[in-house]
Amino acid sequence: MTDEKEPGGAYNPATEGAEMAFADKMSYGDYLGLSRILTAQEPLSEAPDELLFIIQHQTSELWMKLMLHELDAARTAIIEDHMPQAMKLLARVSRIMEQLNSAWDVLRTMTPSDYTQFRDDLGLSSGFQSLQYRLIEYALGNRNVAMIKPHQHEPESVALLNGELERLSLYQVVLDFARRQGLDVPETVTASPSAEPHKELPEIMELWQTVYRDPSRYWALYEVGEKLVDLEDYFRRWRFNHVTTVERVIGFKRGTGGTGGVSYLKRMLEVELFPELWHVRTAL
Repeated sequence: MTDEKEPGGAYNPATEGAEMAFADKMSYGDYLGLSRILTAQEPLSEAPDELLFIIQHQTSELWMKLMLHELDAARTAIIEDHMPQAMKLLARVSRIMEQLNSAWDVLRTMTPSDYTQFRDDLGLSSGFQSLQYRLIEYALGNRNVAMIKPHQHEPESVALLNGELERLSLYQVVLDFARRQGLDVPETVTASPSAEPHKELPEIMELWQTVYRDPSRYWALYEVGEKLVDLEDYFRRWRFNHVTTVERVIGFKRGTGGTGGVSYLKRMLEVELFPELWHVRTAL
């Protein structure tokens, strides 16, 4: 009978067949590229909390990368009328937003005194300049062409942003699906990619009233409408958590990137991605 313990009583997983030698095999760290990920944190100061600040933002960017991947797949699924797949993908996007929201709880453990020890080392860098965040906003329909300017020094980033502006937004794709289901959608709404944020339209309000008054008849639209509300709900919480964290840590100072800081973030709280889906509640 094989003894599962090393001399001295330590458990040896090799006795159960676990691979223990990886000189010529792919390991966990190899597959995940951990040597690159775990050495990508380069604090510029001796402040203890700068590592927290860096990891918070790097992990957020990783989640946003996945979010863009899922949003891209969801739009494709809706275009191809594969609604069950689209529902799963949009649900996953909301869960990603939940992760992004939870991350603020960790960052809020950093006090104003902690942050001031390294804030000057950030120079003009700011989350305001996040390419992936801007791509997410563009994909969701909050399209402000002026926000391309902070990326002009990176031609590849500008190309990605312009490429997104050449696609129908998520909401436009959903409304185009509604047209295919026989509902009245003005052709101008989905005929070409929007270059500006969506504004509430009476015809689209009427469309959602029709759907919400007879969910069983328009179940796919009813379900995708609720998925969009879920997504924006989490997105609003993310913005609120952002502004609350910033106010808690720096008060009303200007942001490192030159924005008004809290005042700028509070204006972003007023943005509605899918206005008719929120306002239809009042009309029902």
